Formats: sequence, structure tokens, C-alpha cells
Amino acid sequence: MSCDVCNFADDTTPYVCNKNLDFVISKLEEQSNIAINWFENNYMKMNSDKCHLLISGHKYEQIWAKIGNDIIWETSSVKLLGKTIDNELKFDEHLKSVCLKANRKLSALTRIRKYLDFNKTRILFKGFFESQFRYCPLTCMFYSRQTNNKINHLHERALRLVYGDYFTTFEELLERDGSFTIHHYNIQTLCIELYKVYNNSAPSILSELFKRNSNPYNTRLKSDFVIPKVNTVLKGTNSIRYYGPVIWNLIPSEIKYVDSLETFKSEIRKWKPSKCPCRICKNYIPSIGFL
Repeated sequence: MSCDVCNFADDTTPYVCNKNLDFVISKLEEQSNIAINWFENNYMKMNSDKCHLLISGHKYEQIWAKIGNDIIWETSSVKLLGKTIDNELKFDEHLKSVCLKANRKLSALTRIRKYLDFNKTRILFKGFFESQFRYCPLTCMFYSRQTNNKINHLHERALRLVYGDYFTTFEELLERDGSFTIHHYNIQTLCIELYKVYNNSAPSILSELFKRNSNPYNTRLKSDFVIPKVNTVLKGTNSIRYYGPVIWNLIPSEIKYVDSLETFKSEIRKWKPSKCPCRICKNYIPSIGFL
């Protein structure tokens, strides 16, 4: 196959990027037929019911593609490797389902709380509830403020259940637990990946995403990574490529230049940016905007 393919176990996803939509559909049909012929030559059969077509970009009508003898119509979202991906790459639908699943697990934990001591309850909270938000967090860390409030509300309910504390604030509960919000956990995870890129130990896909700064001039304002110029919010400032280098510059030097990855992980899990530049952390005043 001459197109790009994402493959994990038995999930094979060919994809094509081009400004010409007709070229994209034609290329996908051509390459998918190559895959179908390979299946048949190896005594296998593709299940067309599990095939989906997802197109991200501006278009004026619903699109379809002919894959083998079947017509596959475009869908607005598809679940791939546990992630619900929509055609606008906003991940709101995915996070809605994650919150629903976490809420169910929290309800189950509430029912058995009286039979457990504190340590067992906290272990279940970490492994049973928090883990719902820690699967591939970087792909959907730029969610809406409304979604962030919903996640924080669930997180607060879970902490109150664990500690039996229904009076202190959410921030005080986090400090008592020695943890951070899901959003700040995602930021810490991003920093770990940036550390790997900086020390040339990251996968090639991340090294291509975050470009090291090759500026020969040594100035105090020099950034270790190239900060791309952006013109929009959704695909500009709210993107990993832009946000990663910006957040890296906020990490104290005594943390980001340590010698080992394990030491960096240990230190970064205790840190959060005091003035995070993302829309979630900024203060919003009605009729004025973000501050």
C-alpha cells in the first residue's frame, strides 16, 4: 500500500491527507482494494460492517466510498482503539462517554464504601476511577471549559467519598490527597514526553511534532523548542504542537535539565504551572473575555 497506514494488532486504518477531496476518496478506495486482495490471497475476509469512513475538513455534502463491493458512508465519529474520534477532532463525544463511565464506577464505589477501610478505598479510587481519564490523555487534553468542570465535579465527588470530607474545598482535598486535577495531570504527562524529545529518547512521531530549536544564538529568551506561529485558537493555540513548547518554557530549570527520566518524572509530578496559558486555566469574565 502506498498510502499511510496506522496498524495496531488487528486494527488497520489507512488514511490520506490532501486538499482535494476527490483525490482522498479515490486514493482510499484504491488502497483499500489492495488490502482486500491481500486478505483474499491469504484466505481471509474483510468484515465490511466494521469499516468506517471519517473525513475531517470542510465539505458541503455527505461523502461515501466504494470499498470492494460495499458502499461505506461517511460517519461523524468512530471509535478507534478505545477513543471516539469525531470529524472535527474535538473529542467532546469521547469525554462525555468517559465521564459517564467514571460516574458509574463512582456509584459502584459509593455502594461498597462502608465495607472498606481507607487504604482499600483509595486504591480503588486510583485504579477504578482516576484511570478512566488517564488513557491516551494527550490526544484530547484541549477540551472545553464545560467538560473540564464536569470532570472536576466527578473528581471532587470521588475525593469526598474517599476522605469522608464534605466541607473543605476541592483544592484542599487535592492537597490532602497529594494529587492534581486531571487537566494538570495531562500537562505533567505532556512535559514528560517533551523531556524525552529533548533528550532524543522519544518516538519519531513526537520528534517530528516538537522541533528542537537550532538557533545558534545563546540568549536568555531562547526556547529549547520551536514555537510555531499560529493564527487561530482551535488549531493554533489549542494544539499540542504550539502548547508543548510554551509549557516547557514554564518548567523550572532545576527540573527540566535533570540527568535521568525517572528523576524528571518524580519532580514533574509535584509541579504545576502557576500561570498556565491555556483557555481552561485562564479566568473568564462575561462580556469581556479571557484574562
